[in-house]
Amino acid sequence: MGKRIQLYIHIPFCVRKCRYCDFLSFPAQEFEMDMYVRQLIEEIKVQSRFYTDYTVSTIFFGGGTPSILKSVYITNIMSAVYANWVVEASAEISLEANPGTLSQERLLNYKAAGINRLSIGLQSANDTELKVLGRIHSFEDFLTSYEYARDAGFDNINVDLISGIPGQNTDSWKNSLRRVAMLKPEHVSAYSLIVEEGTPFHDIYGSEEGRKLLPDEDTDREMYHATAAILREYGYSRYEISNYARKGCECRHNLGYWTGEEYLGLGLGASSYTMNRRFHVEKDINNYLHIDMNRDITPLYEDVQELTAEDRMSEFMILGLRLTRGVSSAEFAERFGINMIDRYFYDIDKHIRHGLLESNPPYIRLTEKGLDLANVVMQDFV
Repeated sequence: MGKRIQLYIHIPFCVRKCRYCDFLSFPAQEFEMDMYVRQLIEEIKVQSRFYTDYTVSTIFFGGGTPSILKSVYITNIMSAVYANWVVEASAEISLEANPGTLSQERLLNYKAAGINRLSIGLQSANDTELKVLGRIHSFEDFLTSYEYARDAGFDNINVDLISGIPGQNTDSWKNSLRRVAMLKPEHVSAYSLIVEEGTPFHDIYGSEEGRKLLPDEDTDREMYHATAAILREYGYSRYEISNYARKGCECRHNLGYWTGEEYLGLGLGASSYTMNRRFHVEKDINNYLHIDMNRDITPLYEDVQELTAEDRMSEFMILGLRLTRGVSSAEFAERFGINMIDRYFYDIDKHIRHGLLESNPPYIRLTEKGLDLANVVMQDFV
């Protein structure tokens, strides 16, 4: 098999920025979206010239809210990808969507364009909690969108949930989990809220006093453990710290990130890891729109970093340990030409003795106790 690459396509637009969100996203007028899509298609065309010996294994539309775009824009973007890249017949092609932005017609058009996986951002089944987060939808809106997606033929759907919301308790979180699991989506992503700098949430909850308004550490742990227990009841297996799937429905795109596959980010601010380099696209929308990519593509790139073998080994360990199967010593040896146990003997041995890591050849993985203290373990591989 030749070289493979994953494409991430960033759509930075949203109806209204959520109060906890620090992603590169913002509301925009229709004409701005049109200009952006035209430039994005140019980027897709030009970038393909540097990857003629690659095939595309997965495509992921992230944001922002990709489903805010008219479906014709998604169709045009996908047409540009197919016209300029070699896309595997079995490629996983995901699109992030928010309830309240989906219609039956739009979903049918996505399906016709090649989208075969949806990731719906619910975040909570409690309408009060949705208002606290600044979401634009209700739980009822989500149910309608979910039904539309099933009717349109989508048989691979992820639902995003967030725990640790201000005012949330363990019972409310369990209720959200059960109400989602009863719908039988193929995948559930369950993340703990992080209060990021530069967000309205940080202004309220970033101080010592503000943090008292959030669920305390014990409640947060209760929610974390309830997640695995409840989703297990409904037939979901945890395959990554925050991700659960029915058998065979793990997100292939995210698995690629966690196992060190090459990926190319297209669109405003999108990050890439290809040819042992890490970089991202220009983050200013006005600058991005005025780059003449056919003349010179270099203004597109920012923060280009050449990764050493040490950098790549470190990332391979840290990202691989997020997976419940762990890090493969066989894959490590194939990729880097050295023995993983020899290279990290002290750190691996220490955490095995402390009960945080365990050996399950050819994998080294976090134990249940280690999953709770994952950041402590991962620090040693930086």
